[in-house]
Amino acid sequence: MNRIVERGKTLLIEGPASVTIATGRVEVFGFPADSTSKIVIREGKRLPFAVEETASFWIFSDKNVSIEEVDGSTIPQSWIKSYEELLSLQKRPITVMVLGTVDSGKTSFCTFLVNKLLPKKQKVAILDGDLGQSDIGPPCTVSYTFVTKSVTDLFNLEAEAAFFVGVTSPSNAIDKAIDGLITLKKEILSKSPDFIVINTDGWVEGEDAARYKIKLVEKLEPDMIFCIQQKNELVPILDMIEEYRKNIVDSPLVIRQRSREKRKNLRELGYMKYLEEARVQTLPLSSLRNEESKLFGLGKKRENIQETKRICDLLGMRPVHLAELQDRICLVIGKRGLINLDCIKKIEGATGKKVMFVSEDEEKGLLLAMYDSQGRFLGIGVLLEIDYLKKILRVYTPVSEGISSISVGKVRLDRNLREIPAPDEENSRSS
Repeated sequence: MNRIVERGKTLLIEGPASVTIATGRVEVFGFPADSTSKIVIREGKRLPFAVEETASFWIFSDKNVSIEEVDGSTIPQSWIKSYEELLSLQKRPITVMVLGTVDSGKTSFCTFLVNKLLPKKQKVAILDGDLGQSDIGPPCTVSYTFVTKSVTDLFNLEAEAAFFVGVTSPSNAIDKAIDGLITLKKEILSKSPDFIVINTDGWVEGEDAARYKIKLVEKLEPDMIFCIQQKNELVPILDMIEEYRKNIVDSPLVIRQRSREKRKNLRELGYMKYLEEARVQTLPLSSLRNEESKLFGLGKKRENIQETKRICDLLGMRPVHLAELQDRICLVIGKRGLINLDCIKKIEGATGKKVMFVSEDEEKGLLLAMYDSQGRFLGIGVLLEIDYLKKILRVYTPVSEGISSISVGKVRLDRNLREIPAPDEENSRSS
């Protein structure tokens, strides 16, 4: 499809689509697009092509692509003023944090800032703190990269480092998400940036969300906070961070709200991106450290035979796997096994420890992360099988070497890398 758009107008194109500028000059979130540019718009995203010189577009899509032409630019003036104020600050490095609710334009604003800063010879890092709509690293991670050239979509960047949190919302892992962002910010600072742009998730409403964002601000100590407020959803947060320098910026009028299903679809594109060259790997548990997840204590030897026998007697059956840890007892029951909750209570009473149990194969599809011996993130994988007899894991992952430790998340994927309901954090059927 060919489309000619006059100077001073903006063409809004929703993906999936591929766009080539045949003639003219166009800007996309500060990205200068011309006849050398081919811009891919992924499904669920919409890009504004602000025409600076009458332009001819070639638009390709397998679907009936949504196209809208509007007068003027869709970039709010407050974005331009915010960038100018940011550039005027004399200190370096400068840490910027962007706050806002879901689909308020946070990622678009971050993209705009990065693109505007780059031509000024600034060394810019983007720290992605949005677990559920991660652009830089895989979903369920916080991650960063240094941006070396202008981009239309942060998703096209590759993570330099990531920290696996294992959930799609910080509400389920607040401390871990914050620890990950603190760790990555320290790493970025060691590389002498001029600017660190921190994008955050859209969880802002409610007391828990406000406490999380306030703690995030206190721990990451931004020099400037940009708040994209659509109504009054950020007021409880703003009231508690009065001592920090902040700017209220506008949400683009043309922004569209995405459904929960569309946001899930965007995450699934992230899984596919980072598992593109995956194959089945066999990992012996003897060579892995997995203290954090404990993975049902698979690496623990049965040191007390008498205690093991006593637990089995109280249970009234021999489980596929049993491990007694410092704070709990882990049981894996055969696929057709039935468990008596009264027996579980007896074990807890006799040992003084919480019992958690799952059925064999219940671990299938869980997302996990792999790290090397230095604790560096290597990539993600999908847990296919735990062989309790041979003490090995079978994992679908592109990572083939250097795996020293793993961290198991709470998100489950099917064979097509689509999200499906995962077991409860501790035990979907515990007493």
